[in-house]
Amino acid sequence: METILGLDLPTWWFLVIGGLITGYGVLDGFDLGAGSLHLFFNKEESRRLVLNAIGPVWDGNEVWLVIAGGALFAGFPLVYGVIFSTFYIPFMLFLVALIFRAISIEFRSKEPWPWWRKMWDISYTVSSTAITLLLGLVLGNLIHGLPINKEHEFTGNLWTFFNPYAILIAFTTLSLFMLHGAIYLVMKTENRLYAKLTIMVNNCSKFFILCFILTSMATLIYIPHMTHQFKNHPELFILPMVAVFILLNIKRNIDARKYFTAFFYSCIITSCLLILFAVGLYPNIVLSTTDPAYSISIYQAASSNKSLKIMLLIAAVGTPLVIAYSTFVFWTFRGKVKLTDMSY
Repeated sequence: METILGLDLPTWWFLVIGGLITGYGVLDGFDLGAGSLHLFFNKEESRRLVLNAIGPVWDGNEVWLVIAGGALFAGFPLVYGVIFSTFYIPFMLFLVALIFRAISIEFRSKEPWPWWRKMWDISYTVSSTAITLLLGLVLGNLIHGLPINKEHEFTGNLWTFFNPYAILIAFTTLSLFMLHGAIYLVMKTENRLYAKLTIMVNNCSKFFILCFILTSMATLIYIPHMTHQFKNHPELFILPMVAVFILLNIKRNIDARKYFTAFFYSCIITSCLLILFAVGLYPNIVLSTTDPAYSISIYQAASSNKSLKIMLLIAAVGTPLVIAYSTFVFWTFRGKVKLTDMSY
């Protein structure tokens, strides 16, 4: 099998898709977290400030999700078909929530009526929370495994997705994004809103630490296949050690009110957790609970080597452009939020 820098093409595409999903989690994670926290702000000015904190970047951050979906279809069409048919209802709900989140942000300030703005505030928070929980639910089920038969068809039902482990992952994702969003907002605000957000950041950090501990224990006890790679390659134990170290540093920097550093570490821990997920699954992408032989690996699902090679070249050109654009937007809109006539 053809290799590049010692890695075969399916593995390269596994890394590319993992990198795109990680980029989405890091960038849109704080947007979704800010949305989940939105109703905790009571004053109209506060809600406008936190909305405008993510205003210049929220739509651009969603580009990473679109690219990840396209890359999955191009690199592993079998997995794309199985995942999207299996999670058809959750993904449809996800798309509806994405639509309502977008129109909530755009429509809220179109009219001055209190009932109008309150309606879209509720819609914004509910849709942001729903997106986060659905992402966590899908992730949890991919870790847990799905009842897939020999023909790669899903044999469960809607309630199959609501197993205790997947629900725990959903709330862990919510806690992580809420912490990520709260830290971002505290960097973008000042005065009384800043003071309120410092308290909110502390509460969110406690929520995430609790979920992190529970998820770690549940994974070790009930999801033994996620530890196989670590048993076979002891050097990989550096990854969970780094995750714990970063978690402690997030809390330390929050207590010291070094929020920029805390935000950097929250980006890193989001990446670390997704890397741990990828390492635990590799070389599989979809695990079958019916029979391990029915699981789908990257080698079974990959497109032809020629297709993978051509698309890898396209990804090598396109990904840096997306990174450059995202960097430019964040640099342009750096600093504290100020409301103007053009603000949401």
